[in-house]
Amino acid sequence: MELFRESQKQVGKFSKMSSIKVKVTDPIADYLTRIRNAQSAGHKIVTIPSSRMKKRITEILYDQGYILKYKFDTSETGLPIIRIALKYDPIDGSPVIKKLARISKLGLRKYAKATDIPRIINGLGIAIVSTSKGVITDKEARRMNVGGELICYVY
Repeated sequence: MELFRESQKQVGKFSKMSSIKVKVTDPIADYLTRIRNAQSAGHKIVTIPSSRMKKRITEILYDQGYILKYKFDTSETGLPIIRIALKYDPIDGSPVIKKLARISKLGLRKYAKATDIPRIINGLGIAIVSTSKGVITDKEARRMNVGGELICYVY
């Protein structure tokens, strides 16, 4: 079974991602919103424009078990994209990601020292932190004793 097969079904007003020209002011917030919207609509796969930070966040979500699968690809126009297969609970069909919240925003950046990085749901969730060592989870940042910008919370 090919998980990332192109769907023939047209969703919304436009059939191809390349036909939509939207200027995004906060690409990370757009990334998180696309995942939240796809989950609330019950989609299995979401396609998102790619960047290095989005790729790293995707890898972290996969490593922590929040998404099923991902693939770095290029669109028909040659632009880099990320295809993410969302993960749902096999028993009740609810999304594995309960909350996906942007913390540091364009208008108000949030930074934390290694000792001040919050524990999400007492360690059950993760915070994604952009540090001088790269984009890492809160647990890795504490272990490496580095602080940085709090990108988002996931649980």
